[in-house]
Amino acid sequence: MYAVTLEQFGGPEALRFRRIDDPTPGPGQVLVAVEFASITFVETQVRAGRGPAAKARPPLPMVPGNGVGGRIVATGPQVDPALGGTVVVTTTGGRGGYAQLAVAEATNCVPVPAGMLLRDAVALLAEGRTAVLLHRRAQVRPGEWVLVEAAGGGVGSLLVQLAVDSGAKVIGAARGKGDLITSLGAAHYVDYTRPGWEREVVDLTGGAGADVVFDGIGGDVGAQGLAAVRAGGRVSIYGMAAGSFTRPDHHIRVVDNGTAPTAAEARALTEQALVLAARGRLRAVVGQTFPLAEAAAAHRAIEERRTVGKTLLVVS
Repeated sequence: MYAVTLEQFGGPEALRFRRIDDPTPGPGQVLVAVEFASITFVETQVRAGRGPAAKARPPLPMVPGNGVGGRIVATGPQVDPALGGTVVVTTTGGRGGYAQLAVAEATNCVPVPAGMLLRDAVALLAEGRTAVLLHRRAQVRPGEWVLVEAAGGGVGSLLVQLAVDSGAKVIGAARGKGDLITSLGAAHYVDYTRPGWEREVVDLTGGAGADVVFDGIGGDVGAQGLAAVRAGGRVSIYGMAAGSFTRPDHHIRVVDNGTAPTAAEARALTEQALVLAARGRLRAVVGQTFPLAEAAAAHRAIEERRTVGKTLLVVS
């Protein structure tokens, strides 16, 4: 099969498209013929060996990729052969996704709802379960003002929709992408590259400030976002795209996002995201796709902030 391999940490050019041996499913596992592979920002950090990934670098060589969608073409021992032919989305355990064939635990496979595009289901696999979990933990209530940073990204675009669906008034902050963000239901869009954007957020809320902020950026943007939160408001800190986590002020309550969901909980969260999408309450935003052979270009586009919504690899 053809796959993308990483043999040394470095820039996007460290990703190589080459032919390798086909994997074989072991006990409790299935083999998926991959049609779409998910790319996350964290995977770019793993490839580069920086950020949180630098503390636990995976052994090399490896095939990156932790989320795929496709048809089950083989089952290992202790797996019901009837699963063969099922179209699923699944995690791969942190590696093996950027390939024509990927091995996954059968218990991690989630069947794609009838009528739903596989592309959209893959786009909701990682980001969908993350957004559903963050939204649930933040306990967004009707009528609240919610500020979503990176609102045009994979997770951010879903957080906007979930907050709107809960009856909140949403302000989406991003660099460009205003038309997309308002099309998702946000009441307002602000450009966080514009000096004083946090004061603009406060003005939009009538001077009180936001009740909740979802901060997946950190750094200066995260600190500015927190300046737009009212006293006693809540902050959900879940990312550090800028390179460092935001340090919240004492007047803001930090939502506890420290406990990672179990495998069973993660599967349930993915199922919930797919159900919401199938019912028309959540829309996957796939901004760009790249052929499997151009995984390096996809990583470069993500790192240079040239992407909108979710980025996928198309595998043929």
